[in-house]
Amino acid sequence: MGKYTTILWDLDQTILDFDKSMDYALRTSFEKLGLTITDEIVARYAAINDSYWKRLELGEVTKEEVLIGRFRTLFEELKITQYQAEDIAGIYQDQLGSVAFFLENADKVVIRLKAEGYRQYVLTNGVNRTQAHKMKISGLDQLTDGVFVSELIGYPKPMKEYYDACFAQLEGISREECLIIGDSLTSDIKGANNAGIAACWYNPHGIENTLDVTVDYEIKHLEEIYEILK
Repeated sequence: MGKYTTILWDLDQTILDFDKSMDYALRTSFEKLGLTITDEIVARYAAINDSYWKRLELGEVTKEEVLIGRFRTLFEELKITQYQAEDIAGIYQDQLGSVAFFLENADKVVIRLKAEGYRQYVLTNGVNRTQAHKMKISGLDQLTDGVFVSELIGYPKPMKEYYDACFAQLEGISREECLIIGDSLTSDIKGANNAGIAACWYNPHGIENTLDVTVDYEIKHLEEIYEILK
């Protein structure tokens, strides 16, 4: 084991395929309400959803405003008036938490690191009940040492206060021995910078870093983490 003893994983789009779960949840929710759903609607929702989460990271909206506002915006654009945003929000969250799909070989990576003695925690901005369900049905609740959900912490990533609260519970673990792995520059990597923790950017699509954030390591495949941890 090298300088890092503890891995702080982002969950969605790093370990689990959020896009696939989102697609399933949105289509199922629309079908349950008898609404037409198309690939274009799914793509538009994904863009709206992303914009709301980015605003949460900036402190512009609350978590509740994200969960309801994204559907309100979508329904307004689609001119859906027979239902309110609140009507679909709960159905969607239930469906989102009912499935979990691993990205590439993420489950094998987590299993191997556990066997090698690394401590592993999940850090997420997601909805607590949804993330708890996904952790359980994926088996990650048994493979990792804990999960820190911003909804329970009281602050979202990338705020320094979020990480301070996490480390208040990680007794005996220093920031120097931790490595954050995540796909989001604005959430995971900026959060790592704010908290003074080494950052590994999971960048499977090879997008360019145009933001003012420091990336200590960059990987395209999760298995590349083994070389970093040597």
